[in-house]
Amino acid sequence: MGQKYSLFQEIPMRTPKALYAQCRHIYHSELLSCPSCGDLLIGWNYLAWDKTVQTLDQVLSIASRPAHCPQPTCPGFNMHLLSAHGQQIAMPNSTYGYDVLARIGWLRKTYRATYEQIHADLSSHVRISPSHVRYLYQQMYLPLLACHQRHQRQRLGQVAQQQGGLLIALDGLEPESGEPQLWFVRELLTGLTLRSGWLAQQSQVAFETFLAPIGQLDWPILAILSDKQTGLVPAVASVFPKRPHQFCQAHYLRNLASPLADADSTFKSEMRQTVQAQVGPLIRREAMAGAAPTGVLTVTGVVPEPGVDPPSPVGAASEVPLRDGGDAAKAANIVNHVLSHTRYLLTLKGRPPFRLAGLETYERLQRVAALSFDLLTHRLDWRLVQLYQGIKAALAPFDATYAELQQGAIWLRDIADILAPPGQPDLSAQQVTGHLHGYLDDLYAQRHLSPLLHEFVQHLDTVSQSYWPGLFHCYEVEGLTRTNNGVETHFRDTQRRLLRTTGQKGQTRRTLHRLGAWELLDNPLSETEAVEVLSSIPAEELAQERQRLYQHRQRFRFQIRSLNGSEAQFEQLRHQWRELPKMPAG
Repeated sequence: MGQKYSLFQEIPMRTPKALYAQCRHIYHSELLSCPSCGDLLIGWNYLAWDKTVQTLDQVLSIASRPAHCPQPTCPGFNMHLLSAHGQQIAMPNSTYGYDVLARIGWLRKTYRATYEQIHADLSSHVRISPSHVRYLYQQMYLPLLACHQRHQRQRLGQVAQQQGGLLIALDGLEPESGEPQLWFVRELLTGLTLRSGWLAQQSQVAFETFLAPIGQLDWPILAILSDKQTGLVPAVASVFPKRPHQFCQAHYLRNLASPLADADSTFKSEMRQTVQAQVGPLIRREAMAGAAPTGVLTVTGVVPEPGVDPPSPVGAASEVPLRDGGDAAKAANIVNHVLSHTRYLLTLKGRPPFRLAGLETYERLQRVAALSFDLLTHRLDWRLVQLYQGIKAALAPFDATYAELQQGAIWLRDIADILAPPGQPDLSAQQVTGHLHGYLDDLYAQRHLSPLLHEFVQHLDTVSQSYWPGLFHCYEVEGLTRTNNGVETHFRDTQRRLLRTTGQKGQTRRTLHRLGAWELLDNPLSETEAVEVLSSIPAEELAQERQRLYQHRQRFRFQIRSLNGSEAQFEQLRHQWRELPKMPAG
């Protein structure tokens, strides 16, 4: 009989494949004399830092022979000086070279590669698993990148000396359902991240605590650029007294446009309903002339829709369709395109302050009506007649509202042009202030305005007075931008990169919440530079940064969706609770 096997028979573990080094290097301390007494150093009779390291090029076996002073009475006698060059090949407790780490970070942050794609790229060079690629990026590369940022103080000092100080910009990422908000402080002239982290509340005390270390730098802060958050404004005035605080002009314009955008949204909704009531059934048809709709559009796959015959070569004989049938089909196709475009116009979205969907929809529908009338002057088509008459009838009740909204939009554009006059980039703060003040006074003095425009003028005046102290510093401080769009763009780019690498919006938000302060840091300029700068980070700094990352991630230890995982955590809590001294309930 053959050998019987039990279902519960122990299966032997697979033996890990051994790494065979291609060469062996033993490094010695670069110091020749004792730092304390100056005597020549000698080596200890053992090897330290002895390990196998995988690089992108080869597998190395490396070790360092520690050095110490030969004099027993010298403090250097108990030293264990290792080779600095040897320690720049790989990190402590890691068997992967710095070039492997730099490749992982470079592919992840520059090329937006997923962990699977990075693993596929590395698998031909080193032996590594996809999960370890994730570990090296999150637990090693990002902390190293943060340490690299702190080594840029000399660069900051050079810029501060040239410009007389630093310019900083602040912005926060919109928080998720009551969770702490991620804030980011960037130096405008260098693009360096001065401080990034989370605030549990957006109060003056929280902002002051967050900004205080920046106020203690060795260089003066020339100006601050930010949005106009309630707690942030007094905090900036407290931490950076008498420093210009520029408010983002883009946010100013969006706040100006707020009531106009609300009215435009209502205008669009009501107009859309009226247009659909007039021509809705017409613009939803997709059938060609003379054919009944089947409801099935383009289909492909193993069993696709029958395709059309390929076009005949130039000059080949082909059957010419009848004139009436061919012209009718062409006309029907043109009308279908006009109807499809009309249906699309009803889905336009707005982007205040300047892209107002209601105004754009009204104007574009008027152009469709003009096109329909122009086509009808050449050839009669009952669907074009119905479309033209339906659009004109639907838009007629909204003419007066459109004129009001259009006037408000012109005022917004005029204010934007005053703040950034085309062709006049060198205006002084006093000139811009005078122009804007005069324009707002002229608006306020207007009479016989409609109730909507009268309320809008009052809103323009109120918001402008609120923003006025921080609107014009950018015209006096060189290098201070008018808007906070640069920092916001960095936020959006980071979100898009994470969405590309995670593939899920929920995972993107979760990654930002757990690693956002480190994900916002910029890569070095090249992969070669990344290897150089990362390998120069002292092990002590890396250990501190990894501890900082660990402490932050501990906040999410119990935010786990897995039922089995949460039950295991509950069991640990029960065990820890039972170890506490008993305390009677009564």
